[in-house]
Amino acid sequence: MASSKSNVSSLAPPKFNTKQRIHWGLASFGGSIISGTYASLLSIFYIDYLGLVGPYAYLVVVMSIIYAVWNAINDPLFGFYSDRAKLKKGRRIPFMRYTAPFLGLFFILVWFAPVGSDKFLVFWWMLITTILYDTGYTIVFLIYSALLPEITEDEQERNKLSVFASFFSLLGTIIGFLIPDFFRSEQGLFPLQMAMVALGIVGTLFILYTTYKFEERPEFTKVDEPLGIKDALKYTLKNKSFAVLVIGNFMSIFIQQMILGSMFYLADYVTQTSSILLLVAIFIPLILGVWITPKIIKKFGVVRADQLLLFIGATGLLLITFIPPEFMYFSLALAGIGLVGPLVLTNVMWAQVCDEDEIKTGVRREAVYFGMNALITKPAQSIALSLPAIMLTLAHFVPRNALGDIQPQTHPNEVAFAIRAFIGLIPAIALYIEILILQLYPLKGDYLAEIKQKILILHSEKHSKLEELEKKQVKKDTNN
Repeated sequence: MASSKSNVSSLAPPKFNTKQRIHWGLASFGGSIISGTYASLLSIFYIDYLGLVGPYAYLVVVMSIIYAVWNAINDPLFGFYSDRAKLKKGRRIPFMRYTAPFLGLFFILVWFAPVGSDKFLVFWWMLITTILYDTGYTIVFLIYSALLPEITEDEQERNKLSVFASFFSLLGTIIGFLIPDFFRSEQGLFPLQMAMVALGIVGTLFILYTTYKFEERPEFTKVDEPLGIKDALKYTLKNKSFAVLVIGNFMSIFIQQMILGSMFYLADYVTQTSSILLLVAIFIPLILGVWITPKIIKKFGVVRADQLLLFIGATGLLLITFIPPEFMYFSLALAGIGLVGPLVLTNVMWAQVCDEDEIKTGVRREAVYFGMNALITKPAQSIALSLPAIMLTLAHFVPRNALGDIQPQTHPNEVAFAIRAFIGLIPAIALYIEILILQLYPLKGDYLAEIKQKILILHSEKHSKLEELEKKQVKKDTNN
């Protein structure tokens, strides 16, 4: 909870002012500087710059499979551990605070792969550093996501915090595009690597700042008795709301990774213009849409608002596949509007899922849900990384030379269509599927209103139990 305490013993949930919301969003800003750079640069860095394409494309696929298996293990395990932790300073923020420096370090190491003819050495470097990076990112931002539903029960407050986090996330992601794009044009990799060092340090500092501006609510650590692993799995996997949302979120993560990882390809090989123009086309609607989203939610509700935005985004992506390059900026703008939905509304729906689960189990356990979500959705990142390598290989793509110069393409039409397909057609289909999936999401209308009221009452009861425990402890200490 924010440092300025609220009276949680009443039914009024904690509120936050604009300054506190900015503090909350700065962690998202720091994380997105790192993750935005990682998502936008990783594919083209290893495939185009370091040559893991053609006869070496299978190495990217192998790496993606191993990466997916590792994610299937580490996210749920840490989710279980965090929910069960009873550290003196909490079960969330200490992990976030002390892991952040390692996240920055591992991010930096990703870009120092040995350059040379030995592609297998490049593969092993890519595999080890990306696994270390993802482990650090998992710990920090699984915790960050789990904190949002815990710090307030009020859905409007959650919406506002999510809006600020999304806004700062977009700013960080834009930096994650612009900085690499500027330095990748320099001869050799050293300037780019130095830029990655700076981004890793700056991103880490912003994450750390947020951890000193918020406190956890102790009733969830001191009052709740954690579920055993068997019961935790049972309640999680039987939760219909979770099942629907996690399948939809798989589609969202897949298309986000595909788009972020394909922008430089689109600029270099299709529009043959500066990637900055493409970024402007997609990010300005995103930034404006973030602030308009609360009004859309008020009119349509969270789920319907998400479906509406997804439809707009899917239509824009579909157009990218076929329209001439000069009209592609309009399509990207539509895609930007559509991406507002997953960016802002998904975490709000996760909070709803966790509220419903707490009513059923009596225990607050966001980290398990986010960990299980990662178990199912992280393979989407692996697919998004390996798919361009496969499609470009089939299109007979020729990577740039050692100086970073683009090579003459032997099959330019096939290459251009492959890029249009993995940034446009395939993500569009995924979004249309997500719209249909969200029709099954049960947390809306009268049922959602009932959950909101019950969660306030339950948290009031937990706070009263915490006060009783603290009084008993004081009495015990006095007698001793």
